[in-house]
Amino acid sequence: MAERSDRAPAPWRRPFLRWLDAVEAGWAVPLLIACFVVVWTLYLAIAYPGGGLHPDTLEAWTLGRNFAFGYHKHPPLMGWVTAAWTSVFPLSDWSLQLMAMANAGLALFFVDLISRQFVTGHKRILVLLLLMLTPAYQFHAQRFNANSVLLATWPLATWCFLRAFETRAWPWAIAAGCTTALAMVGKYYSIFLVVSFAFAALAHPARRAYFSSASPWISVVVGLAALSPHLYWLATTGASTFTYALAHANGSVSSSLGEARNFVLGLAAAMSLSALLWVLIAGTRLKQFPADFAAMSPGLRLLFYVTIGTIVLPVLTSLVWGTDLPSLWALQGLFLFAVLVVCGTSYPIERFHTVNLTVIVAGAALAAVLIAAPIHAIYRNKHGYEEGRNFYAQAAGELTREWREQTGEPLSAVSGDDALAFATAFYSPDHPHYARPFEYQYTWGLPHQTTLDRGWAALCFRGQEYCSRWMEWVSARGGHFVRREFTVRASLWGQPGLSRDVIVLMALPQGSPVPASAADDFSASRRGTE
Repeated sequence: MAERSDRAPAPWRRPFLRWLDAVEAGWAVPLLIACFVVVWTLYLAIAYPGGGLHPDTLEAWTLGRNFAFGYHKHPPLMGWVTAAWTSVFPLSDWSLQLMAMANAGLALFFVDLISRQFVTGHKRILVLLLLMLTPAYQFHAQRFNANSVLLATWPLATWCFLRAFETRAWPWAIAAGCTTALAMVGKYYSIFLVVSFAFAALAHPARRAYFSSASPWISVVVGLAALSPHLYWLATTGASTFTYALAHANGSVSSSLGEARNFVLGLAAAMSLSALLWVLIAGTRLKQFPADFAAMSPGLRLLFYVTIGTIVLPVLTSLVWGTDLPSLWALQGLFLFAVLVVCGTSYPIERFHTVNLTVIVAGAALAAVLIAAPIHAIYRNKHGYEEGRNFYAQAAGELTREWREQTGEPLSAVSGDDALAFATAFYSPDHPHYARPFEYQYTWGLPHQTTLDRGWAALCFRGQEYCSRWMEWVSARGGHFVRREFTVRASLWGQPGLSRDVIVLMALPQGSPVPASAADDFSASRRGTE
């Protein structure tokens, strides 16, 4: 059937075939990626119109407001990317949703750079389509954070490493060093990719030629030089990012075994749909796998060793050190499997299958936009999110209004529950700065005196006992603190949704008159609008 369809295609297939003919002309892959970015950005706009941005994305924006070579909780790349993006695009939900999907699109482009080293024509498209059927490039990507920023950096670093190993030319060696350093300042989990490069180079039959050249040593020197500002930051600030990372390393042997099992099963589940469709495409030709594996090209064999390293090394680390190992930490490496499976086949794949897979991917995307997204939005308007995203913009707006009513000045600093504080910094028209390093929020207590003198506010959802206790502790330390309570209600397309109470603590700027309603300090309260 496939061969007959390619010889005499149905009329509806002909536009797809003309598109596949243009792969080597250079516009078919960019068109596919651009459509992917547009459609899934539209999905996010429809699915989350009243939901606010994910706290991870708001955290990335908060970090990026102050350029640094490191931050208290994360390496700096996600903050740099968000700061660069918002220096061009407006501060809005759609803007950062587009940023998240553009990052995923860039990741797919870098994957294609790898694929074209081994195959031509529509097989390159097959790699991208199979990846588009995993959750990594839509749902994982939309939470722009230290994990999803690796979607683009891992394939870019891998491509540069492959070229550096193959050519042993100094420009590619420099590129490999720079891009691996970029992956490391994305998240320290990238150490597994870097070590996998070294493992792959040592395991490859051409290792002598590579290590006797200047290429690997140039990469090491350049990579360390590129990392040196961050390393200096770690050395001079107490390496709080490592402290945060080490908090994930306190498991037992049994828990580590469970983590390793769930890690492998989670990655298998993420690839299950793509794997099933590939089995249907390959059919009986799957029995050629042993012969194809034995005849694998040197470049693909190098990539195979990298793939093995990125799976085995995290598992071994978890078993030895007792670290947490959620599979979402490794989703950025799924491209390695797709490239190996498709590019490692010695037999041709009929364009019939590529067209069918394109229709499946497009149909799933359109169903997500037209059906799943509105249903998701309606459901969340009534049932909310665990992190309270429905109320971010309303809480920020009401706090800003209350603050200006009390002081007549813009709100300059905000704290409290991390997610609410990030959201207030983003959604408030005053865009106050976050006033406390994240992991020390509830252990340091009062903000710095200079922050209090300028004016400061904190907010929590009612029911967050840890945050309420912290507010009571802070207010008991003296000063002109004013407490307010108000109710915010979610809404979607004019329809009211879930409501929730917010508690606010305000330290008025030095010299501001204390309103009569604040006579009881922390005990004063008032109900706001819904």
